[in-house]
Amino acid sequence: MSKTQLRLAINTWVAATWEEYLEQLEGPAYEKAQGYYHHDHMRLEMLPVGFDHANNHVIVTFALSLFAMVRGIPICGLDSCSFRKMGVRDAQPDLAYYIGARSQLIPRGTNIVDLDRYPPPDLAIEISKTTIVDDLGSKRHLFEAMGVKEYWVVDVEKAEIVAYAIQQEGSLRIARSQVLEGLEIAVLEEALRRSQETDQSAVGAWLMQQFQQ
Repeated sequence: MSKTQLRLAINTWVAATWEEYLEQLEGPAYEKAQGYYHHDHMRLEMLPVGFDHANNHVIVTFALSLFAMVRGIPICGLDSCSFRKMGVRDAQPDLAYYIGARSQLIPRGTNIVDLDRYPPPDLAIEISKTTIVDDLGSKRHLFEAMGVKEYWVVDVEKAEIVAYAIQQEGSLRIARSQVLEGLEIAVLEEALRRSQETDQSAVGAWLMQQFQQ
């Protein structure tokens, strides 16, 4: 594929070599792009982040941090971090978490997380408003192959979370997190719905009550 074709192929999967993918991702035109690479195809996302997407991102981040704090679970949350297996796959999920004993596994100073050196995150999350079909399909297969333990897709329009446990490179829909023991997905969905009607501090107070029960 020509360089011109690659530059025009935004927000969709296109066939590309690993070298072509890196050339585009590391170029100045895509400095703020999120990159994904799997099965010899690349996807660069340059979508604007609107209010609803950003609000859901904050609510989910806050909720998981609060749950871990209340339950005494060590976590390391990462925002749009790159996870890369050279020549094979690459991903920048909206959120990723290392949990429990692995929460301090990645040393400070690390740039892109090298999956030939470090394990993948326990949990990967995509906040989805306009990319829901891709997040539930192609990206799910990417994270299955990467070996994350759980993968969630937050449907911004419906205030729903589609959560999967990853087992043997396959997905199983779950209603309760297995990596954050005791966390009901329905509680997070209710927090997203409440955020449409009230401020974030009120949502946080409600979440605190739920998590302390």
